[in-house]
Amino acid sequence: MNKLQLSIAMGDYDRTRPIHDGRVQIDGVQPITFLQSPEEMFFNAFRHETCDVSELSLSSYCVSLTRDNPPYIGIPVFLSRAFRHSSVYVRADRGINGPQDLIGRRIGIAEYQLTANVWVRSILSDAGVQPHQIHWIRGGMDKPGRPEKIKLTLPENVQIENAPEGATLNQMLADGEIDGFIGPRWPRCYHEGHPQVRRLWQDGFAAARQWHAETDMFPIMHVLGVRRRLAEQHPWLPGALLKAFTQAKNMVQEALADTSATKVSMPFVEDVLALTKDMSKDLWSYGVTPNVKTLAYFLKNHQAQGLSPRLLDVQELFHPATNESYSL
Repeated sequence: MNKLQLSIAMGDYDRTRPIHDGRVQIDGVQPITFLQSPEEMFFNAFRHETCDVSELSLSSYCVSLTRDNPPYIGIPVFLSRAFRHSSVYVRADRGINGPQDLIGRRIGIAEYQLTANVWVRSILSDAGVQPHQIHWIRGGMDKPGRPEKIKLTLPENVQIENAPEGATLNQMLADGEIDGFIGPRWPRCYHEGHPQVRRLWQDGFAAARQWHAETDMFPIMHVLGVRRRLAEQHPWLPGALLKAFTQAKNMVQEALADTSATKVSMPFVEDVLALTKDMSKDLWSYGVTPNVKTLAYFLKNHQAQGLSPRLLDVQELFHPATNESYSL
C-alpha cells in the first residue's frame, strides 16, 4: 500500500522536529514538511490553502469556522502556547502603570484578530478594560502596511485606524506617536533598549504565574489543521496526526528532562522544569479533554470581541475522531 503524500507546514520547534527529521513517523503518511514562521504559515493557509496540513492561528481558524466552506478541520495539537502578560509594551513617560491606564490610549497592533491579541484583550477585559475603550492603530511592525489576513466585521464601537502611510509601529512607538503596542513579537525598539519603552507588567513571569494560579489556564495560540476533504477521504488521518504529534512532543519532553547535558542553550532549565511541574503535571497538554476550560474561555472572548458572530462550541473545533481514543 502506498503511503499518502502530504505537505505539512509547521514551526521550527523541538516538538515538531521529530516529525520533520523522521524520528517519528505518521501512520500511513509520507510527509513533505516545511518549517516556517507563523506569519508565513498563516498567510499561506488562510489566503491560499497552500498545504494539506498546517499549523493555524487559533483565532483565524475560529473566524473561518463561522464562514462558508472552512478549508481546515482542527486536530487538538497545540503547537504554540504562551502566557501573554509579556506581550503588552507601553511608553514609560505616559503614566501607564496598570491595565486601567490603557483606557483612551493609542495602542498599536499588527492585526486585530491575532490570537495573542485576543488573549491580551481577554485579560484586560477581566481587569475592567474593554476593547472599545482603547484606540487601536493597525500597521506593520517593521514594514509599513500590514493588512488583516482575514476580513473582519467588528462592533461599531471598536476604534481602529490604519497607521499613516509609510509608518511602522516600531518607529511610532519609539517616537512616542502611540502610547503602547500589543503583539506576539516584541517591538524592535524595546529589544534594542529604548529608554522610554517598557512592558506594562514589568515582571511578566510573576504576573503569568499568578494568573495561572487563579485561572488554571495556559493560553493556546496555534492549532493543527488538516484539509477537510482529506479527512473525509481518509477518516484515519486525523487520529494518525494526533498520535504522531503527541509522540513527538513526549519524545522531546523526555529529552528536556535529561539535564545531564541541557538540550537548549539556556541555563536553569531544571529549575524552570520544576516550576512548571508545580504549576501542572502536563502544562503543554494535547487533546480536547484537558483543554476544554482554556478553549471555552477563548471562544467566549472571541465572540465578545466581535470576531465570532456566534459562540462556537469546543467540540466543533476538532475532527470527531480526535475527541476520544481507545484504551487498554
